[in-house]
Amino acid sequence: MKRLFLICLGLFFSVSSLAAQEGRFVQKDNIFPRVEIVTSMGSIVVELDRSKAPITVNNFLTYVSDKSYQGSVFHRIERDVENDRDFVIQGGGYDKDYDGLHENDPIFNESGNGLKNDMYSIAMAYQDRQPHSGTRQFFFNMDNNDHLNPGKDWGFAVFGSVMDGYDTLDKIMTVETGFNEKIGYDFVPKKPVVILNIKVLEQVPL
Repeated sequence: MKRLFLICLGLFFSVSSLAAQEGRFVQKDNIFPRVEIVTSMGSIVVELDRSKAPITVNNFLTYVSDKSYQGSVFHRIERDVENDRDFVIQGGGYDKDYDGLHENDPIFNESGNGLKNDMYSIAMAYQDRQPHSGTRQFFFNMDNNDHLNPGKDWGFAVFGSVMDGYDTLDKIMTVETGFNEKIGYDFVPKKPVVILNIKVLEQVPL
């Protein structure tokens, strides 16, 4: 009986050691961790900013750590057709069948951190008129979207910027989109653009 208990205890710690790491412990001494987002249309390297958006960055890294972004899609690729300008590429919340993925608790909106929704920045999405409802969905600004910055109301929290892979984002922006009945959204790619993996890159010594 004692031996069985020790075996079970050993299995418990083995499983626990494989559990996902909280984002705050991922390169915890690195203020500007970098991640590579590998998509079905190419890769994007993003530098995250813990100095300005620690809550948002650590939340994002928690999802990266548990690999729950693997197989998710960019479900919104929107252009401002009226003004002939690109707008956003949003993803991380649905799988290829457009079923919603598991969400951790919502986080505090850090949109007042001084970072702007400028072109090729990455920001946290939230539900309409619920600024503190952000969980796992993020978006890339594909133009200087000043109206997404905080003013009288809360804005969208920018938590990093693209360092490489601008061509990948530009290519994603050109895919054909339409209305998707399942999720009730316009601007949904007719052929899914899949996030194959997001991995934290090795820290570069100073």
